[in-house]
Amino acid sequence: MPSPPGWGIRTDLLRRADRERGERVGFVELFFDLVFVLALTQVGAVVATVATGLHALHAVLVLVAVWWLWMHTTWVTNWLDPARLPVRLAIIALAGAGLVLSTAIVESLGDRALAFAIAYVGLQLARTAFMVVAAVRHDGSIATDFARMLLWFAASGVLWIGGAVVGAQAGAGALLAAWTLAALIDLTGPAISYALPGLGRGRLEGWDLSAHHFAERAALFVIIAIGEGFLVSGFAFVGNPSGGERNAALASAFVAAAALWWLYFDHGEKRGEERMEHDPRAGAIARAAYAYAHIPVIAGVVMIGAADKTIIAEPRTSSPLAIALVLGGPALFALGIALYRRIVGAPGVGIVLAAAGACAAFVPFSGALEPWVLSCLSTGVLVVACVADTLLRRRRGAPSLG
Repeated sequence: MPSPPGWGIRTDLLRRADRERGERVGFVELFFDLVFVLALTQVGAVVATVATGLHALHAVLVLVAVWWLWMHTTWVTNWLDPARLPVRLAIIALAGAGLVLSTAIVESLGDRALAFAIAYVGLQLARTAFMVVAAVRHDGSIATDFARMLLWFAASGVLWIGGAVVGAQAGAGALLAAWTLAALIDLTGPAISYALPGLGRGRLEGWDLSAHHFAERAALFVIIAIGEGFLVSGFAFVGNPSGGERNAALASAFVAAAALWWLYFDHGEKRGEERMEHDPRAGAIARAAYAYAHIPVIAGVVMIGAADKTIIAEPRTSSPLAIALVLGGPALFALGIALYRRIVGAPGVGIVLAAAGACAAFVPFSGALEPWVLSCLSTGVLVVACVADTLLRRRRGAPSLG
């Protein structure tokens, strides 16, 4: 057995193999998540003010950046024990960096582009480097995989920071072009297991993950995203006088949030955990079902929250953006759920795909209907999907999984 290298943290910070320690979500991880309430609120603010194609691309990029930060931190805390003091301090430090990033999101296409880029790149590099140093003496293969990630993040980081610098002189188009390439690098890395020239692919697909921990972390982020919708909708409602249309829009927002919860948690949320537990390629399942398939899920929830905020504030708004958010948000969420269920083998894929199609079917009538009415109709589609999903579960004799 080869001797451990002469560098790295001597204390073993990896999660223990026993079930309780290996699967438990640490409270410091929940503290880290609090920063992302602000981050999602800021992303929602960007989404709610989209006016051009460049603005739409900007919204996509900041959403992907926020999700990728959170997801890669989840990869790390799936291996490291949050009860250990160095890990706890590292997560708190990451939360501080996340706060800096969150405050820069809205102005990340302008004056705070560089602050956003530096916070994003610094967080990705620092967290990954810490993982390498923590694991190298105790699990060399994991340290090697994260060292691969470090090189990939360094490569994309040049474009994130360089784009912000160039964008200050050349404009938003140049910034977004660089950031798009950077995001594509970040998204491509896991898909090819952080392959490097001459060294081939890493072993991410075969990682021995804590399935319960990973699935629960993703579920908690979905709850955070839904809760962010309550936050912005509530502020929009209390900031305006009550009225029949506004009351209906608020009721629609609440019922839609409940339907999102139902579609995610009641029928298939546990299937991801079960699939990872029984599949030797748990890393590949986690990558496909959570890292990638959850992007449209979270994007849909954020769009719905932005739509609810806009319509509650102005129930009769004729904004094309409001209509796009009202119908596109539920459709995108449903497509993400369909993809997730398809990957983990959960039933009901056709139901959520039908819900996405039903939302799309309202598009030709959007000019004749006020957005608050469309909101109620799209919420109705989600409720019908919940009913059909529940009937399918009961027919199959499966217990509620939420």
